[in-house]
Amino acid sequence: MEQDAKRKYEAESLSKKLEDLEASKQKLLGEKLDSCLSEELCEIERKIEKSLRSIRARKASHDSLTLTTSSSSYAMQFDHNIQVSSLEKGNASLREKVNQLCRLPSTVAEEVPSPSTRGQHTEADTELRIGRPGMENHDK
Repeated sequence: MEQDAKRKYEAESLSKKLEDLEASKQKLLGEKLDSCLSEELCEIERKIEKSLRSIRARKASHDSLTLTTSSSSYAMQFDHNIQVSSLEKGNASLREKVNQLCRLPSTVAEEVPSPSTRGQHTEADTELRIGRPGMENHDK
């Protein structure tokens, strides 16, 4: 029986707290202010200003973090762009070297006889000697 009375008291207490919280919420939202005294309105205003300062500080912190993140992201993108530019210049240089090397075989090919001219007979004097090298004078 004593526990029932205690639970009933706790339930009534919680119910009263909920009503007070609801009334406070409505006042902070600017509703049902007709019955408020000037002092209550000043207190509500003070609470709202405190909340606004807290919200603005949090927003500034968030904006600062976002700006820092954006700045580092921008710096990383800038570094990436520099690397890409450097690689593109290197690629252009290598392409130029390849083009120069590709032109070389065409000039070398002009100096080397073509297969059609290789097949033509040309005269050449040759000597045939049989025996060990350096012994050619001894036999005579």
